[in-house]
Amino acid sequence: MSLGNDDEYVTDYLKRKHAENPNFFYAIECTADQSNPNIFWVDTTFRTNYSYFGDTVRLDTSYKLHHCMPPLVSITGLSHHGQPLLFGCGLLNYDSDSSYIWLLQNWLHAMSGNHPVSMTTEPDHRIRMAVAKVLPQTRHRFCRWSILRETHEKLAHPTFHEELKKCVHETETVNEFESCWHDLVDRYKIGDNEWLKSIYSARHQWVPVYMKDTFFGELHPTEETSNRNMFFDGYVNATSSMQSLVKQYESALTSWHELELRADFETTNTTPVLKTPSPMEKQAASLYTRLAFLKFQDELVETLANPATKVEDIGTVTTYRVAKFGDREKAYIVRFNSSEMKAVCSCHMFEFSGIICRHALSVFRAKNVLTLPSQYVLKRWSRDANVPNINSEHDSLTKRYDTLRKEAMKFVEEGSKSIHIYNVARDALKVAANKVAVSKKRVNHSLMLNQETQEGEKEKRIRELTTELENTNERCEMYRSNLLAVLREMEEQKLKLSVKVQNARLTLKE
Repeated sequence: MSLGNDDEYVTDYLKRKHAENPNFFYAIECTADQSNPNIFWVDTTFRTNYSYFGDTVRLDTSYKLHHCMPPLVSITGLSHHGQPLLFGCGLLNYDSDSSYIWLLQNWLHAMSGNHPVSMTTEPDHRIRMAVAKVLPQTRHRFCRWSILRETHEKLAHPTFHEELKKCVHETETVNEFESCWHDLVDRYKIGDNEWLKSIYSARHQWVPVYMKDTFFGELHPTEETSNRNMFFDGYVNATSSMQSLVKQYESALTSWHELELRADFETTNTTPVLKTPSPMEKQAASLYTRLAFLKFQDELVETLANPATKVEDIGTVTTYRVAKFGDREKAYIVRFNSSEMKAVCSCHMFEFSGIICRHALSVFRAKNVLTLPSQYVLKRWSRDANVPNINSEHDSLTKRYDTLRKEAMKFVEEGSKSIHIYNVARDALKVAANKVAVSKKRVNHSLMLNQETQEGEKEKRIRELTTELENTNERCEMYRSNLLAVLREMEEQKLKLSVKVQNARLTLKE
């Protein structure tokens, strides 16, 4: 199949990126019944970021709401600063079950088969089927914002929408939600509405009370991101051609990277204001990013108004009832295991967001736990969440890549300030590029020589190890014979002692 000019422009761009870096992944799907191909790609930085923050992801297909928009889809996640990260990007020219399966399969392949814990998508039956097929281990959630928006459009009652949002966001148990829902539809006499029936039957995939035990990384659950494409919003619009889309795509990457660097700088160079004398708060301030710490701090301060009352003790597990002053009707149950320093709360905030709740912290106060147990500091919310492991070759490569990229960004930032500095920076980069090319040739030549030398050394080493193995086998056989002799002697001594003990017992009886 021949590609159109726009699609050819994009594929040429992807081929250039792959030629520059073989780790750049892209895939193109062309079939006889499609006038335009499906295109998908994953940059090396996407893979790196996914290795740190790939626990929860979002598949953005919001272009379908705006028919004039380019069919741009993206798979995104959240950094430790709560900012969007791109994990994959594509142009889905054909909206079908097979297209979504193809997209997710290629994305999963690019990510070395590592499934995310959870994924949020539009409430689309094609996407639902594709996620179930390709990511069966991943908890699939529908975008709550999209469902509520469509409900508001279909049932434009002045007060129903606000009551529905309260029912969805403010109920904290399954029974409470079920009761609230049925009361709501009964009062408005809309129990026969087909749309309400459909979203109720799918409630396990979008209502928060059914998903509290799964990590979605939302520090403020009632503020779930809308169905707009949060990564490319403001960059790509209905007037974007494929040529301009590529430029806007790169502009978005640069802008979000700069915001991430700024958030890193603020976390590293600003000291949070502590609100309590608690050693735990000071500990958290040194471990968490600014965003995560502020959420933790809110929870810690709230422990003062949420005392824990002991209910029962069973072995190492103590059960507490935690309720806010003046609201004893609404209580939470926390089970604390003293041997594991583990507190499990019925609100499941830690499981859902990764930040420990006020109820568990209140129990820690009651048990005089002064510092936060390590299992309650998720690395994904810590300052060093994206710091490579120096023992990993992949992470060492990643660290070098990130360091060079940050240094290059300094040239870009300074070079854009004036034409003179731009020319100086460009000349310096050309000189550096030539030096890198010369160094690369030398390294490749050295590697060839080293490989030949290493092959000879390997053969010599194999012979030495073979001889050593034979000698070791001989020694082992000798030790084995000696050990068997000792064991036989011990058995004989055991038998003699047994006879003596038996004789002594008979003597005592007489």
